[in-house]
Amino acid sequence: MADLTPRQIVEELDKFIVGQKKAKRAVAVAIRNRLRRQRVEGDLQDDIVPKNILMIGPTGVGKTEICRRLAKLVNAPFCKVEASKFTEVGYVGRDVDSIVRDLVEASIRMVRQEKYAEVKPKATLLAEDRLVDLLCPMPKRRETPRNPFEMLFNPSPREEEPEEDDFDERIRRARAERRLVRERLSNGELEDQEVEIEVEDNTVPTVEFFDGSGMQEMGLNIQDILGGMLPKRKKKRRVKLSEARKILAQEESAKLVDQDSIVSEAIYRAEKLGIVFLDELDKVAGREHGVGPDVSREGVQRDLLPIVEGTTVVTKYGPVKTDHILFIGAGAFHVTKPSDLIPELQGRFPIRVELDPLTEDDFVRILTEPENSLTKQYQALLATDGVSLEFREDGVRELAKIAYTVNEETENIGARRLHTVMERLLEDVLFSAPEVEEPKVVVNAKYVQTKMSDLLTNRDVTRYIL
Repeated sequence: MADLTPRQIVEELDKFIVGQKKAKRAVAVAIRNRLRRQRVEGDLQDDIVPKNILMIGPTGVGKTEICRRLAKLVNAPFCKVEASKFTEVGYVGRDVDSIVRDLVEASIRMVRQEKYAEVKPKATLLAEDRLVDLLCPMPKRRETPRNPFEMLFNPSPREEEPEEDDFDERIRRARAERRLVRERLSNGELEDQEVEIEVEDNTVPTVEFFDGSGMQEMGLNIQDILGGMLPKRKKKRRVKLSEARKILAQEESAKLVDQDSIVSEAIYRAEKLGIVFLDELDKVAGREHGVGPDVSREGVQRDLLPIVEGTTVVTKYGPVKTDHILFIGAGAFHVTKPSDLIPELQGRFPIRVELDPLTEDDFVRILTEPENSLTKQYQALLATDGVSLEFREDGVRELAKIAYTVNEETENIGARRLHTVMERLLEDVLFSAPEVEEPKVVVNAKYVQTKMSDLLTNRDVTRYIL
């Protein structure tokens, strides 16, 4: 984990998320406490558990983005799940243990990428050796075919007779050709040439079953069931050399890295550094009101409780403890409130943070300040077609005003409204960009009003289109 102070974490998050200082401070302190806990000596370290956070706020204000950016910043395994997808035992839905399994899979992918990156230079050289063998194989000694009667009475191989061709000369010629091929490979001259390689067949057979809600399909990995006793299936593929290089380098990386060390490191990270984002927690808040969709709400909470409290979940990689996983719950809580959660679950989210609704000024900042702002994204997209897109200050302000107004008059979906407004604004430019004659587009207030006037004057249409 990166040794970042809470202030540094907030500053990094400010590069991508506008506002929400309280939420950023809460997650920054939670992450720093993890680092502090690891430095505590003695048995007290095991007793210090993470203080889970409950984010309360409307959709589109940055709850998910804060958590995703936070996990990427501190290089922690991250898993996002919707609480509404889970149901109590006996009802159709996902099993809550799948949260931990998904987190472990994310951790496995993260550690594998890091380990593969460490051996990449050596794996690339080994892959290049295999490509040279494919393009220019070394000659073999020709063995004189044996008479069947001779093999019957004398099974042991006889001494090879001298070849007509000079074998040493053929070896020298092959080595010279291989040096030339290797040089051309290094210079990238053979990237479009096709080669046939043998790769692992990773296709997973599926089985269909009926579960009460209809016919479902499930992958059945025989290798996992039999613990890898079966030999791995191979298949031949004809691909371009540039792609073959990547495939072979990946295979060589897998050979150079100890897979068991990947699993053990991944489980450690999932247990000690993992972050689980439980979205839509408000959808499972509340008590049962008889039969119907509400019947499993409290059941879901009770099923989630052991995971959040701390338990051991068995995965295909081994048992995983959830005691020190950081859980961040989130929900709009328009209809329900946090106190509608069962008391046991409330107690496991001691830190409550309310996120602020986005204002018109926030929309202006969202469109311009972040490193991945929408204006920069569209400028980069259109630049690939040779079109220069310029956003003037008054144009950005007008866009923000429209998005804010539509949110106020219809359903408030936060910053996601900007995506809809921007697509509608630039629809004609995006369509005609490849063959447009005028390579420059200036987005000012007049341009925005011209493009959006028809929609804004018809409120009924605005409800559906924006």
